[in-house]
Amino acid sequence: MQDQQAELEWRDGGVPVSVRFDDPYFSLDNGLAETRHVFVDGNDLPARFVDGFAIAELGFGTGLNFLTTWAAWRAAGVPGAFHFTSFEAYPMAPADMAAAHAAFPDLAPLALALVESLGADGRATFEDATLEVIGGDVRETLPGWQGQADAWFLDGFSPAKNPEMWGADLMADVARHTRPNGTAATYTAAGFVRRGLEAAGFDVTRAPGFGRKRHMTRAVLR
Repeated sequence: MQDQQAELEWRDGGVPVSVRFDDPYFSLDNGLAETRHVFVDGNDLPARFVDGFAIAELGFGTGLNFLTTWAAWRAAGVPGAFHFTSFEAYPMAPADMAAAHAAFPDLAPLALALVESLGADGRATFEDATLEVIGGDVRETLPGWQGQADAWFLDGFSPAKNPEMWGADLMADVARHTRPNGTAATYTAAGFVRRGLEAAGFDVTRAPGFGRKRHMTRAVLR
């Protein structure tokens, strides 16, 4: 992982906010519930879980999406392990990550294991999960990634504040690294994001969003 770490402010009783992008890392309403709604349910999980299931993500942030997925995997009782790859330009310091996790006591054992196990190389291996966080600009790192994902969590900061994370070229790279009939989900329903996914080969639908967001986006590779 690269050395340039996230710069944070803490607001509203412990919600980390990116100074660079002036955007919170998770919902002010209920970050855990939002992750379950948008990324887990939005990719039809855990119904699709099988041994070796591969998830890729744009924006690791606090690691909440990984932790929520890990909890869902364990609750589903699926044998084997899943693989989770995340692309993150500004990794969060472990102490900040741990502070953010305090908002989610239900995930405490998994959160502690994550913080203690995540190496400087962005890798962690558990009995039922493997994690790799790839540092750097995703527009440079994703094209060279050798993996293929069954499901994508598109979780960059707001498209209005971080448009580079949502461009058509990047969505095309996402499609190229998606297995047949693979899916993607994101909290945003911004028109240019939807059009980029459609141009990349996804069938895109608008779904009810979480909390104050009226809509979100779900996509299936054609």
